Amino acid sequence: MISFLVFFFALGLMIFVHELGHFLAARWAKIEVEEFGFGLPSYKLVTLGKWQGTEFTIHALPLGGFIRPKGENDPNVPGGLASASPWKRLVVLFAGPLMNLLTAVIVFSIVIASSGVPVPGKILIETVAPNSPAQQAGMQDGDVLLAINGQSVTEIQPAILLIRENLDKPVEILIERNGEQITLTATPLSSRTAQEGAMGVALATPTRPATFVESITGGVTITAIQAATIVYLPVALIQGVISSDEARFIGFKGIYDLFNYSVEEDVTSRQEVAEAQSSGLPSASRPSNYTLNLIGLLSISLGVFNLFPIPALDGGRILFTLPEILFKKRIPTEWENAVNGIAMLLLIGLMLFVNIMDFVNPAQLVP
Repeated sequence: MISFLVFFFALGLMIFVHELGHFLAARWAKIEVEEFGFGLPSYKLVTLGKWQGTEFTIHALPLGGFIRPKGENDPNVPGGLASASPWKRLVVLFAGPLMNLLTAVIVFSIVIASSGVPVPGKILIETVAPNSPAQQAGMQDGDVLLAINGQSVTEIQPAILLIRENLDKPVEILIERNGEQITLTATPLSSRTAQEGAMGVALATPTRPATFVESITGGVTITAIQAATIVYLPVALIQGVISSDEARFIGFKGIYDLFNYSVEEDVTSRQEVAEAQSSGLPSASRPSNYTLNLIGLLSISLGVFNLFPIPALDGGRILFTLPEILFKKRIPTEWENAVNGIAMLLLIGLMLFVNIMDFVNPAQLVP
């Protein structure tokens, strides 16, 4: 139930924020908005009120929201969207995806502020598995790994390679615990699975509290990198860098599966930290933020995908606006409406297919 509520609220919020961006930009451009609906366009349950010509309503399908600008597809309606200048239409069209990207920046900034900034040059032994070679040697959660067989280690991957090079051999481990250096001996085992780890430890980079500026700049950086990755995705598919199975679309069920996994992991991690604190034991690990990360990634996906030059989406409408700006000549509205109408039907068909495939052939989304 918790997973479903988080999924429902998060997805609805992302759609609502997108439409809020269009609404605010339209109001700024002095374009009349006849209705701002809470929920998907469907049977109107109740009218909340009216403000500056905009009717605020609640609809029967309570997911996200929508706006209905005056004269959206008719340039003959004065004060409407289609009759506004091309620059104003561009602002309104860009505003929805931009709000999704700003949401992602805020979400990732919160994640960074919560988890901290990595401290380079140190390796944290985050967790020690029960009955593992590491536990038998005396390692504890929160120890800092300094050296393996006398060789200093400051990065995780080289440390893992050193351990693998000494399978089934006693290894001298230098750690730091509470400011004191301790030498232990452990034997990494080749009989343990890759998931278990030869030594039975989870290594991580220590973190320190992030400043406000670091949180914001980090949020912007992560959002920009993820957005660029999504833009590059079609090119990667054409070049064969990734397979079609790795880049397939998922529908509502697939997204719910991701939320279900993320929420479960976050709840479990918080319970473990709470149990450790109540027992008076130190906890090396922090509560995970899989759900917030997922919300951030989906917000970026919604924003970037809507900017793709596909008719019926914001990017497609932007594409129809550019000739008017560049060549001072507008594409006939009848053509634009016809193309957008056909594209919308195709998109609805694609959505139905993707959602059906979520049940017929579910994507392998989580380990």
